[in-house]
Amino acid sequence: MTGSDDEPPMDAASWSPIHSREWYAARDAVAGLRDVLIAAGLDREFPYLRADVNAFGMGLIELGRISPETAERLAELLRLALTCRQEHQDIGGLGGGTT
Repeated sequence: MTGSDDEPPMDAASWSPIHSREWYAARDAVAGLRDVLIAAGLDREFPYLRADVNAFGMGLIELGRISPETAERLAELLRLALTCRQEHQDIGGLGGGTT
């Protein structure tokens, strides 16, 4: 196609992950997780947190390595969240009650 103004078709060599729905979903998930980690005072404990897309185009979240203390704190926060959710359901707050 010499001398043509037509653009070449998009193929694997020119595909960019930042133009995919999966990339934006991963990025949005990381932003939400980042905000919660900041609120919990854990923002400095997850230095490797990032969004990614693998070779198959699947959006992935990289949490990275964390210290044992950070893992224990994260586990405790998750336990508290589950307890609060269960208590909220028990009083019928999340549609857990029957009519």
